[in-house]
Formats: sequence, C-alpha cells, structure tokens
Amino acid sequence: MISRYSIALLLSIISLAAPAWADYQAGLDANTRGDYATALREWRPLAEQGDARAQFSIGLLHENGDDVPRDYTKARQWYEKAAAQKENRAQFYLGMQYAFGQGTPVDLVQAHMWYNLAAGNGHVGAAVYRDDLAKQMTPAQIAEAHKRAREWKLKNP
Repeated sequence: MISRYSIALLLSIISLAAPAWADYQAGLDANTRGDYATALREWRPLAEQGDARAQFSIGLLHENGDDVPRDYTKARQWYEKAAAQKENRAQFYLGMQYAFGQGTPVDLVQAHMWYNLAAGNGHVGAAVYRDDLAKQMTPAQIAEAHKRAREWKLKNP
C-alpha cells in the first residue's frame, strides 16, 4: 500500500523536474533554430543551478562563438562544471580542448584522461579518440593519464 506521503513526494519531484526539462528543451529548440540568444537565456538559470546539460550547452555556445564571443576558456569552465557531474559530452570536449590546445596548452596526458573518463561514462566516440591519441604518447604518459583518471574518479564519486 502506497502512503499519501509517498504519492505527495513523487508528485512534488515530478512537478519540480518538469519545468527544468521544459526550459532546457526550449533552449534546445531555440538553439536548433539558430536563436542562440534565446537558448542562452533559457539555459543560463539552469546551468547556474547545476544542470549539467545546460552547463555543457553553454560551453558549446562559447566554444563556437554562437551569439557570444568565442571564448575557449569560458567554454572550458562550463565543461568542467558539467564534467564534474559525469556529463560525458563535456568530458569528451575537455579532452578535445587539451588535445588541440583550445584555450589551454596542449596536454596529451590531460586529454587522454578526459577521453578515458568520457568513454567510461558511455560516450561512444571517446574511446576511439583516446586510443588514437595514445599512439602519440609514451607508456609513461599513458600510465599517468590512467592515474589521473583514477584520482579524478575518487574526488568525483
């Protein structure tokens, strides 16, 4: 038998989550139309409240220069917030930033670490990028990347 408390709790959770999904979707729809200002307006409050999808999406706006000045550093800051919540696309994009030196010096060890974390969190292409990157690295660098990934997981359970 389900108690009234359980039903009330479930309904309150659903009612709190629905507006966030609607706002994120409104931003996604605007982004698809090329209305980046509206997308940013929809996503910013969600991102500031910790929504990893919105944080990642704002990072993309900054990386691409969509209605905001292109700024790889700001993109990385948003990606890092989303990545801390295991948003695998953000982890993958951090890997790319370190691999290609976008807003940061090239750091193959750090790139490998992020690709490895993204792959472990289900990003389909991350393992391919990680394995391709490993061909340019020494065994010591790869070992260091694995060590950093393990340490990152311990700090971000």
